[in-house]
Amino acid sequence: MTLTKDESGQEDADGKGDLTGSGEPDRPGAGEGYVPSQRRIDREAYKRARSRRATAIAALSTLVTGVVLYLVVVNAPGWSRTKETFFSAEYAREALPKVLEGLWLNVRLLLICGAAVLVLGMLIAVARTLRGPVFFPLRVLAAAYTDFFRGLPLIINLMIVVLGVPALRLQGVTVDPVLLGGTALTLTYSAYVAEVFRAGIESVHPSQRAAARSLGLNNRQALRYVVLPQAVRRQVPPLLNDLVSLQKDTGLVSIGGAVDAVRAADIIVGRSLNYTPYIVAGLVFVALTIPMTRFTDWVTARMDRKRAQGGSL
Repeated sequence: MTLTKDESGQEDADGKGDLTGSGEPDRPGAGEGYVPSQRRIDREAYKRARSRRATAIAALSTLVTGVVLYLVVVNAPGWSRTKETFFSAEYAREALPKVLEGLWLNVRLLLICGAAVLVLGMLIAVARTLRGPVFFPLRVLAAAYTDFFRGLPLIINLMIVVLGVPALRLQGVTVDPVLLGGTALTLTYSAYVAEVFRAGIESVHPSQRAAARSLGLNNRQALRYVVLPQAVRRQVPPLLNDLVSLQKDTGLVSIGGAVDAVRAADIIVGRSLNYTPYIVAGLVFVALTIPMTRFTDWVTARMDRKRAQGGSL
C-alpha cells in the first residue's frame, strides 16, 4: 500500500483519503443525496396505486349514487309540481338579494351572542367548580341554571322571552325582537357552553392545581393561570360545534318579527305562495356553516395529531 501526503501534510492511503481537507476519510456516497432503497420505492408506488384506486372507486360510487337519486326524484309522480313550487329560478333570483340582506342580521347575532355565550358560560362553569362550603349556594344556582335551560326547548325559550317580556310592559325593558331573541339564544347556549367548560376544567388533573399552589399561587391564580388555559385548549372542538349550532339557530329570532334571512324568505313566500325562498335561505345558511364546520374538523384533527405525538394541546 502506497502512502502519499496531501497538501496539509497528512498521509493518505493510495491517495484516496481526505479529498476535502477535513481530516476525515471519505464515506461512500458522501456529498450525494439520499437514495431510497428499491423496496421503499416499490412500497411508495404501491401506496400511490392504492390511493388512486380508492379515489376512482369513491368517485364512481358517488356518481352512481347521484344518478340514481336524480332518476328517482325526477321520475316521481309529483316532481313537476314540486320543482315549480320549491325550485323556481324566478323566485330564487327575487329572493336571493333580500335573503342576503337579512343574513347580515344573523351574522351580527352570531358574533354578539357568541361572545356573550362564551363569557357567561365560563362564569357559570367556574361557579360550578368552586370549592368550599361557602360557595354551595352559588354552585346550586349554577347547576339549576344549566339544568333548566338545557332542558327547555330553544323555541319555547324564544317564545317566552320574545313574546312574554313585552307583555309585562316593564319600564326600561326593551321590546326589540332582535335584542330579546339574542337574549334567549344567549340564555340557552350559555348553559350548554358552561357544561363544556366545566368538563374541561374537571379534566385537568388535580396535580396541576397542587403544583400551582406549591409554587405560591392562591386558588384564584391557579385557576386563572394553570387550570383554565388547559381546560379551554382541550374543549376547543366542542366549543366550535356549539358556535356552529348557534349560527343556524339565529334564524329562529324571526318568530318575533325580526327581519333576518328566514323572515325575508317568509315574506316572499307569504306573498307568492312559492316556497323557493325557503330553499334559498337554507342554502345560504349551509354555505355559511360549511367553512366553520370544516375549520372545526381541522382543529380537531390537529389536536388529535398532537395528542398522538405526545405534544402539548
